[in-house]
Amino acid sequence: MISIVILGTGNVAKHLYDAFLITDNVKILQVVGRTEDKLLAYSKHTEVISDYRYLMDADIYLIAVSDDAIAEVSKKIKDKKGLIAHTSGSCELDVLVPNQRRGVFYPLQSFTKGKKVDFLEIPICLEAKHHDDFMLLQQLAHLISDKVFHISSEQRKTIHLAAVFVNNFTNHLYQIGSEICAEKKIPFELLQPLIQETAHKINTLNPHEAQTGPARRGDMTTINNHLGLLENKTYKEIYSLLSNSIQKDYEQEL
Repeated sequence: MISIVILGTGNVAKHLYDAFLITDNVKILQVVGRTEDKLLAYSKHTEVISDYRYLMDADIYLIAVSDDAIAEVSKKIKDKKGLIAHTSGSCELDVLVPNQRRGVFYPLQSFTKGKKVDFLEIPICLEAKHHDDFMLLQQLAHLISDKVFHISSEQRKTIHLAAVFVNNFTNHLYQIGSEICAEKKIPFELLQPLIQETAHKINTLNPHEAQTGPARRGDMTTINNHLGLLENKTYKEIYSLLSNSIQKDYEQEL
């Protein structure tokens, strides 16, 4: 049985809590947070605290807080003997206090409040200072996921950068598309099968092979027509920038 304490009450903390709560061989001893109202979501099944003086001894302490708070939280638990791991994609292992058993337990997924996820399909990226600690993190990760990887701090920062492009920026493009549809009273759901097909396509094709559209074809007539339809200056710039980038990628094939 692996005993854990979760420090944090945000989206990542809640999704990890929900996954571990129904997992055999894991005991969540405590959830630590700053405010009582956020701790209420955890109090039914687990002890909750806001005072670090009452922190229990655990095998692993998972710090699931904002990136700029990780170092501060790790200082508060520096005297604990258990392995301390943060869950950030963009912070290095060394953001944790140096004299600790240190690790990283990074689930590579976008977590939204109230939206359930299948942890078995979520890649978990691990790193630790010592081999035994890595093996402990690996054991914990395999209890909730089938996809566990040894990823260095440098690699993890690169993965996080790539994730912003494929997830955050892509979702912003969905928002732009939704606004464009709304302006003409067109249901955004008309685009949903297209979005899903594009996402599914890269399961069998690499993104370069899967690219379609006017920029891929070098169709300047359509591109100029689209630019003429766009009234929002920022959206016009985004359209031009992305079209130019795609055209440069395929200029040898046109």
